[in-house]
Amino acid sequence: MDAMTIGQVAQRSGVPPKTIRYYESVGLVSPAGRRENKYRSYGDKELEILRFIGRARGLGFSLKEVEKLLALYRDRQRPSREVKRLALQHIDNLDRKIARLQTIKRSLLHLAEKCRGDEWPECPILDDLGSGTSAPGADPSAHQHRARRHKH
Repeated sequence: MDAMTIGQVAQRSGVPPKTIRYYESVGLVSPAGRRENKYRSYGDKELEILRFIGRARGLGFSLKEVEKLLALYRDRQRPSREVKRLALQHIDNLDRKIARLQTIKRSLLHLAEKCRGDEWPECPILDDLGSGTSAPGADPSAHQHRARRHKH
């Protein structure tokens, strides 16, 4: 199918029209041609590229990484080792993010366990947030140990 409107290509690619316009504005995709009625006009090639971008973004690649992947995708003479290198770098970044999120989760679980969750106003969760001393992902028990030392 050829000559799709932005709404049609958005529906078929899974990329919202606003995002398509953004990708055009930052140069990730070429601006669409215009019909006589001034509406954007997209073809199968643009649909393929938008699907590619949507899938890459769905896998968590940044726009900069997507730009590199697109360049490799368009280059039929590319060495596959470059694609693999980008994927492995992305996996390393994901592993770091996952580890940080797991630390944050443990911290929040620890604080939630300390909160009685009843009708009384005392709440270690709010006390910790209000102290401003623990960074996201920091071990809340370290903060509590410091607080105990100062009380004694």
